[in-house]
Amino acid sequence: MVEVIHLKSPGGPEQLQIAEIDLAPPGPNEVRVRQTAIGVNFLDIYQRVGLYALPQGIPGVEAVGVITDVGSDVAPSRIGERIVYAGAPVGAYAAERNLPAWRALPLPATLTDESVVSVFLKGVTAQMLLHRVYPVRAGDVVLVHSAAGGLGQLLTRWANHLGATVIGTVGSDAKTETARRAGAHHVIVGRDADFAAAISTLTSGRGVDFAIDGVGGTTLAKTLACVRPFGVVASIGQSAGPIPPIAVEDLGPQRSLMLGRPSVMGYVNRLEDYQTGAEAVLSLIEQGVLAANARPYALRDAAKAHADLEAGRSSGSLYLVP
Repeated sequence: MVEVIHLKSPGGPEQLQIAEIDLAPPGPNEVRVRQTAIGVNFLDIYQRVGLYALPQGIPGVEAVGVITDVGSDVAPSRIGERIVYAGAPVGAYAAERNLPAWRALPLPATLTDESVVSVFLKGVTAQMLLHRVYPVRAGDVVLVHSAAGGLGQLLTRWANHLGATVIGTVGSDAKTETARRAGAHHVIVGRDADFAAAISTLTSGRGVDFAIDGVGGTTLAKTLACVRPFGVVASIGQSAGPIPPIAVEDLGPQRSLMLGRPSVMGYVNRLEDYQTGAEAVLSLIEQGVLAANARPYALRDAAKAHADLEAGRSSGSLYLVP
């Protein structure tokens, strides 16, 4: 029997319950992984509340672990290999699981479980945003909402590494220093702040080149007012709630903005993009460019991890230990 976290029904953190399941041997082109660290992401919360489907009832999309068995068409030499993965099929909140073999990517021995699981999927998201959605160049000005959060810190570090000026927003004064340590050149405090006015002052009326908004709610409309003509806005989440409809006229022609809704789950479903993103992330972890404060929870405490993440009681990354 394998210990897992099962979602009883869509709803609050209390719907996440410890359970045990039988795990079949790995099938063709599958590997069995004993998991050592499991990433906790806002995507998992969206699964829990029912915004995204959860076919097997077990949330989670990334983990680090060790291959303990392989199915047919997988080299037996992979047994014992230490790996990381992210993406579908969902079901990472488990002590062990089966996984498509191509998902399991080998890890350098120099990297710890914590350093990888605290960064990996969020890092691939950052790579997608900063290299595919809008290829950031030296001299660009980038707006990162929730710059003290797990993804926000990685976006800030990576954009800074590329030579961009980063303007970060945070929800409270207490998180300002976290954003600055990650490399934010300017920090705007408060979700009710007048972002557009502050950014107009900081950019001498020009606006930012690229804005990344994972807050959603009414914040996205405010974000549109922060971007220069022909700039790009990426809407990547809605931690503050559903996003009201946006009319095409809100984007142009006067503003001439480009608005995208990129999905990292869609991105990592393409093998070439998955491998490219993973290689870049692992390399930057090794170089010390990407790092995150990481807070561990026992697997059976997944509900508490969700509650803390959802309430903003943490900065950095959270992960589960079976």
